[in-house]
Formats: sequence, structure tokens, C-alpha cells
Amino acid sequence: MDQRDIEPSHLETLDRDLGRVSSLELATAYVAKPLVAPALAIIFMILVGIIAATTMSALNNALVIVIAAVLGAYMALNIGANDVANNMGPAVGANALTMAGAIAIAVVFESAGAIIAGGDVVSTIAKGIIAPTTMQSADVFIWAMMAALLSAALWVNLATWVGAPVSTTHSVVGGVMGAGIAAAGFSAVNWGTMSKIAASWVISPVLGGVIAAAFLWFIKTRIIYKEDKISAAKKWVPVLVGIMAGAFASYLALKGLKKVIKIDLQTAIIVGLSFGLIIWAVTKPIIARQSAGMENRNKSLKKLFNIPLIVSAALLSFAHGANDVANAVGPLAAIFQASSSGEYTAAISIPLWVMIIGAAGISFGLFLFGPKLIHVVGNQITKLNQMRAYCVALSAAITVIVASWLGLPVSSTHIAVGAVFGVGFFREWDTAKRMRSANLIEVELPRLAKEERKRRKLVRRSHFMSIIAAWIITVPSAAVISGVIFSMISFAAG
Repeated sequence: MDQRDIEPSHLETLDRDLGRVSSLELATAYVAKPLVAPALAIIFMILVGIIAATTMSALNNALVIVIAAVLGAYMALNIGANDVANNMGPAVGANALTMAGAIAIAVVFESAGAIIAGGDVVSTIAKGIIAPTTMQSADVFIWAMMAALLSAALWVNLATWVGAPVSTTHSVVGGVMGAGIAAAGFSAVNWGTMSKIAASWVISPVLGGVIAAAFLWFIKTRIIYKEDKISAAKKWVPVLVGIMAGAFASYLALKGLKKVIKIDLQTAIIVGLSFGLIIWAVTKPIIARQSAGMENRNKSLKKLFNIPLIVSAALLSFAHGANDVANAVGPLAAIFQASSSGEYTAAISIPLWVMIIGAAGISFGLFLFGPKLIHVVGNQITKLNQMRAYCVALSAAITVIVASWLGLPVSSTHIAVGAVFGVGFFREWDTAKRMRSANLIEVELPRLAKEERKRRKLVRRSHFMSIIAAWIITVPSAAVISGVIFSMISFAAG
């Protein structure tokens, strides 16, 4: 039938019907898309529970172990959604990595860090915060660890849902502490360990910011402000890459190879220095070839930092996996040991399957929920380019590595954000200093309205205040939730 034979009223009806169909499709897509990631996360947790039930059926308290495994998977998903984004945010924000590339690198290196070097911090989370000997029985200890795991996961999930920048480390430490107090009173808490951990929460973001600012100062004074920027970059970029490689090698030698050969700190430092020199020698001709023919301007320098930034982001993911996997599997490892053997006062033996749950959950959580937070860290706190992002990633990696050496469960979120703020505040200070030296600040600032001066700030103050608020509220909130959950469990069991 020719379209001219159709009556106009029929065409109008058809247009309305097609419009309804189109609107319905859009609405369905809008509703269904947000549900895809949670549905996949639930499927992952169910699969973990099925696998645990299949493999642990012959053990004592098999049901408890299965429930703990599911909660561990739930917590790991939240860590991947919340914390891991901070590792890759700078590289994505600087356009050195695509979102897909960032997720792929993070998945590989997070898993490697968790499985190879995650054991020491797990011991601190599970046994260092509360004294197991204060618990009345193995059952009470299991209930406390279960409450800690569930409360931390619930708090991080809630905070992520409302967009609050909280620390998963703070959450799980608060959960363990709250359950311990509910189970055995304030004497159950190892306040010496808690004071060290609390000090690390203050020191680590400040240290991350200072180190990031120091690296940016070094890059600016040694490369950016030089008359011949390209020649300066050919000299110093390989040095920066060597520093990064040396730190990674020392860390891997000290912790990652301990199951094969015991290496002390002095030997690990020597290994790091040697490997750093090797990488410096290898990188030097590569940077020289890459810089050949480049124009003498900052835009050219950014290209030279692409590879170092990607490698530093991978290093940070490895260090994060080693440090933060404890948040997911520390209480789970303690529950497994106490449930299967009845022993809850001895040192923890961490099964490989427990570490795999933590690594897989973190990676899957990043894949499902990470992109939004990656954009926040990479773009919304302060403007990052390749050089600034490199300083952030390297600073955060070094800080996390030092914390993991000491067995302190620091917050990689606060370290990374502290490094971003360090870079931003240094840029503000450096810009003001240069304007003052050029006698511009006295001329310009009085002419600017208060709102305009605020707009010209290079760091968003609202993010700084929200992070401080999150630091204050997370530990007590997780502790209260954990105490309530423990009381409910003990009431139901009693």
C-alpha cells in the first residue's frame, strides 16, 4: 500500500503508538541498566556460597563457613567499588588510560597483590585489633568476626549508595572493634594496636600529600621550568621511573618472595636499588627515542609520562591488593579457622581459597561499580594531567607499600585523595608564589570578588570537608552497627 493512501489520522495514531513504544524501551533500559550490576553482584555471591558449600560440607560448622564466605565476597565487592577506583582515577583523569584499560590492569595487579603479598596485614585485621583470649568461646569469637564483616560491608554499601567517600579500612576496623567491645567489653580491644592504626589514618594521607607535592615540585623545578624542557625530561624521567621500579622490587622481594626465600629488609633494599638502576638504564634510551623531534613545550612532556603513569598505577593496584584484601578476608580467615578446628587464639593460617575470594570480589566490584568513582577521583577534586597524576600514583604507591611493610591497615582511599589534594594545594601555592614574584598578585586579587577568588582555587574545598566528615563518622558508625549485629546474633543463638 502506498503511504499516500493512508489517512492522516492513522499516521497520527501510528506516530503516537511508536512514540509510546520508544518511550517504553527507553524507560525499560533506564530501569534495567542500574539493576544489571547489583544482579551480577548477587550472582557472584551466590556462586561463592555454592562453591563454599560444596567444598566445605565435610567440615565442622560448614553452614557458618558458607555464610562467612558470602559475607566476605560481599565485602570484597564493596572494596572494589569504593577503594580501587582511587588507584586508577588519576591515570584515567589524565587520559593516559581508557576506562577499559584501567579496569583490566587493576584486575590483574589487584589479584596478584592480594594472593602474593596479602598475608601480613590480614593477621593485623583478624587478631591484632581484639584479643581472642578475652572471648568466652570459639562461638563467641566467630559471632564477633561475623558481626564485624557484615557491619563493615553494610556501612560501605550504604555510603557508596549515597555517594559518601568512606574508607573500607576504617569500616572493618571499626566493625572488629565494636564486636569485640560488645562481646567482652573494652578490655577486649588492643588499644595499643588501635592507637597505631589511628595514627596511621592521620599520618598516611598527610604523608601521601607531602610526597606527591615533593615529586611535583621536583618535576616542575627540574623539568617544566627549564629552558630546554625536552633535554631535562630525557635526563630525569628515567630517574623517576627507576625510583618507582626500585620501590616495587624492594616490596616484592621483602614480602612477595617470603614463601620461597627469606629476605631481610637490608637485602630487599639492595635488590630494589639494583632493579631501579636496571630499569633506569633500560628506560633512558626509550625516553630519548620517544622525545626525538618533540616541541619544547609542556604538552610534549605529558606524552613522556604516559608509560610511567600507567606502570605506577599498576604498582599502586598491586600494593592496594596486598594491603586492602585484609579488609575482606581477615575476619573470614579467622572464622574459617575457628569453625573448622575450634582454635581461635593461635596464629591464623590463611587458605588460598580465602585469598582468591577477596581478590576476585575486589576485581569484580571494580568492574561492576568502579567507573563512576574513577571519574570522581580523576576529574572532580582537582585537574590532573599526566605529570600530576604520576606524582599522585607514585606517592600513593610508596605510602601504601610502607604501611604494608609495617602491617598497618591504612586507607588507600585517604592516601590517594591526600595525594591528589597535595598536588592541588602545591599548585595553588606555586601559582601564588609565581604571581607574587611577578608583582601580579597585588594587582589582580583586590579586583576580584570573593566568589571569583574562590572559583579560581585549584582544589575543591567541599571534597576536603566531606572527606574529613567521613573519617570522623565511619569508625564509630561501623562499631555501633557491629555491636548491634553481635547482640542480635548472640540473642538468637542463646
